[in-house]
Amino acid sequence: MGYVYSKNSVKESIDNNNVKLLYLNSADHPFFRIAKEKKINYKIVSDKELDKLIGVKTKVLHQGVVALVNDYKYYSLEEVISNNDNHSDNHFPLLVMLDSLDDPHNLGAILRICDAAGVDGVIIGKNRSTRLNETVARTSTGAIEWVKVCEVTNLTQTIRYLKEKGYFIVGAEYEEKSVMYDKCRYDMPICLVIGSEGFGVSELVKKNCDFLVKIPMLGHVNSLNASVSCGILVYEIIRNRNQK
Repeated sequence: MGYVYSKNSVKESIDNNNVKLLYLNSADHPFFRIAKEKKINYKIVSDKELDKLIGVKTKVLHQGVVALVNDYKYYSLEEVISNNDNHSDNHFPLLVMLDSLDDPHNLGAILRICDAAGVDGVIIGKNRSTRLNETVARTSTGAIEWVKVCEVTNLTQTIRYLKEKGYFIVGAEYEEKSVMYDKCRYDMPICLVIGSEGFGVSELVKKNCDFLVKIPMLGHVNSLNASVSCGILVYEIIRNRNQK
């Protein structure tokens, strides 16, 4: 179990029936009424006690409410793709795979993007990757409760399995052979691979991609934040499909 704080994150946990105990700084707090209505166990505590729960010393972050929640659920790969077998021209499945992403803030931001864009699921590796935790939950502003996240032991084997299921694997990597992201067709089941900021997509995963795409870099820096890249590419895939 872990702690979630801030109004948006706590509300999503409540809506998903994932709150074990609610800590409030006052009986006048808006969530006090919600706790009563939904029969959620609660405690009235001081702001100082809320600070101790989340390890920070500012009311701005917790906004007077902290929730003790169950461990975050991981889905099996079969559960993530189970609803995607009978796709149509109007809806091709879209998955996002994260290769060695170790920043929980990036993972939270990517979950928020994937929820907003209707992505079917996110795949992360068990090794060398950040896991679902309180920081991810807070950064995702509650999207962690709705996006199906699958944790796998081997990304390469997972890619091969997805290919057998009809997915095309698209790696986000800025290389000479990479295609500009807006010059591709995406009207097919796709698994988009996003690498870490420090190392990009790993060589073995890259070799198993069907094609690589790149976002033009016209300034002085040579890379974008992983969540920013994910947002650009996910919405380009949606735009491209709608255009077709």
